Amino acid sequence: MEDTCRKKRAFSGVQPTGKLHLGNYIGALSQWVENQAQYDNIFCVVDLHALTIPEAIKPEAFREKIREVAALYLACGVDPERSVVFVQSQVPAHAELTWILNCVTPVGWLERMTQYKTKAAHTESVSAGLLDYPVLQATDVLLYRTDLVPIGEEQKQHVELTADIAHRFNRLFGEAFVIPQPLLRTIGARIMGLDDPTIKMSKSLGEIRKGHAIGLLDSADTIRETIMGAVTDSGMETHFDRASPAIRNLLTIYEVLSKRTRLEIEARFEPRWSPENRPSVVGSKPANGGRPGLSCFNLSAHLQASLFSFANFVGRTSAGVRGEEGDRAWR
Repeated sequence: MEDTCRKKRAFSGVQPTGKLHLGNYIGALSQWVENQAQYDNIFCVVDLHALTIPEAIKPEAFREKIREVAALYLACGVDPERSVVFVQSQVPAHAELTWILNCVTPVGWLERMTQYKTKAAHTESVSAGLLDYPVLQATDVLLYRTDLVPIGEEQKQHVELTADIAHRFNRLFGEAFVIPQPLLRTIGARIMGLDDPTIKMSKSLGEIRKGHAIGLLDSADTIRETIMGAVTDSGMETHFDRASPAIRNLLTIYEVLSKRTRLEIEARFEPRWSPENRPSVVGSKPANGGRPGLSCFNLSAHLQASLFSFANFVGRTSAGVRGEEGDRAWR
């Protein structure tokens, strides 16, 4: 009989590639931290997922990135006394169960995955791993009888595939797996690029495109430059429902970091001037070439203050974790 007193189990992980950024924190890491008391949590550095493009792997840098991501988990507030934190490749059962699940997963299910189609379109030679990695994701979740998967909006299709695989296996062989459900943030599930509000903030683009993302280990000067260079528009609308995509993205970031209500934020940045006496303020970069409004400038300034406080804490904590003792622990 099922134990009704049992906490629901949550599983999630991040690949040790690219530049871990503010969107990862808002969409995933902050949610992990907020829910630690509520759920039985397992958080993984999913290094096997990073091997789908082997040409991009530099072994020594890859090992360092694994340690960096683990350190950032702890720096962002994941408590190893309350949550399990581990490296995926150190548990052989992930690879073993993946083979078993491969045998019950139709290829057509994998070919319909949006991320596969997007990546395959930009890759000259597609590896079997790129097609198959959603099955490894399913293993990550199903192996630990996971109830909930804290994810960003773009990963919802993968949790649905995991549920489909679990249902098929259970029909064939009996009730072996728990059927997981996605756990989405109500605010900030999808943070967009600061240089282009039409695309999601990306770890890979964050490494190659200046101004695209704010890295969790960026310096204060880099944060200032990125925020003040963020695309906005020449208007003054700072109400969430009526703001442009670029302004709404900045408002959402501020909402999560400041923990203020939307009504408080809208009142704080309400424009208080008319077009004829509009001040000349040089701040964040309008998308259409116009000058940014004062409210947008103030929003950028307040974002800086919130981000500096957060970045200083993360930078100090992760540096300590990645010291000699942390380095030995993750080697």
